[in-house]
Amino acid sequence: MNYIPLSGLSLRDIEYVVAVDDLRNFSRAAERCGVSQGGLSEQVRKLESLLGVVLFERTRRHVTVTPDGARLIAMGRDVLAAARAMIEAARTRTGPLDGVVRVGIIATLGPYYVPDLLPLLRRAYPQLKLQLTDSLTDTMLRMLRHDELDVVFAALPVSGEGFHCAPLFREPFLAAFPATHPLARRKTLAMPDLKGPDLLLLEDGHCLRDQALALCGMPPQRDQPRLATSLEMLWHMIGAGEGYSLIPRLALRHRGEWDGLISVTALPSASRTIGLVWRASDPRGPAFEEFARFLRENPPESCTPVDVPSPPHTAHIRSA
Repeated sequence: MNYIPLSGLSLRDIEYVVAVDDLRNFSRAAERCGVSQGGLSEQVRKLESLLGVVLFERTRRHVTVTPDGARLIAMGRDVLAAARAMIEAARTRTGPLDGVVRVGIIATLGPYYVPDLLPLLRRAYPQLKLQLTDSLTDTMLRMLRHDELDVVFAALPVSGEGFHCAPLFREPFLAAFPATHPLARRKTLAMPDLKGPDLLLLEDGHCLRDQALALCGMPPQRDQPRLATSLEMLWHMIGAGEGYSLIPRLALRHRGEWDGLISVTALPSASRTIGLVWRASDPRGPAFEEFARFLRENPPESCTPVDVPSPPHTAHIRSA
């Protein structure tokens, strides 16, 4: 095999083409990479010349990746991931959770868990710096797979291979009703009691939507004229008398201003398991295991830590 010199190929050039592929826009890609648009465009042209392949089809309005470009950029992503893994492996010698950790957290958990989590971590991990992102589970798992996040807090199980999951705690669900709803007067409730047309749901893509339907024994593709875009909007819809829903326990804290409008009933058999997810290939895996153990030992109020066998499992499981 002939020796092929790599002096003309840089990781920075690969970062440029990955950014263009992600954003499909040279100007936004240059902004993300912290360079001028002209500089980025020139480096992409030089890389195309080096490879002998046109990576992008360009027009005034659109940037489209070519078939050869898609194949080579996918390989470039692997190169960048390997380079980052090399740096992180070196960092583990001085402290695997010292420095920046990019954390994703599902939108139905983040606003209610993070305020108590941050002081706890500041005391236990003073050198840890978090970069927080909240979104839908599938979006954050995609970011995790592409090395745009390091760990994700999500409701388990999650979908996809190559992820390692460490259960942390069980968060109870409660039923929230308009104060005048007939079910609000019931002292005890079973999950089948909630199977009805008044059940309010979040938009498709929220794992909480699927969990609510599954717990109530309803089909996953249930039609409903109005869907809440967020947990806060779902709460407002209940307060307005539009219907009832399942609400995670942590989201019910500090809601005294709704007294008289909303009635809440415990559901002993209903909960979700919150876990920490990372790439199984990440060399910081042992550090994340220890981090998960610490979080299990310090669950949020009203939540129960999960008893995990040793060693924890690697997940290849589907989301509910």
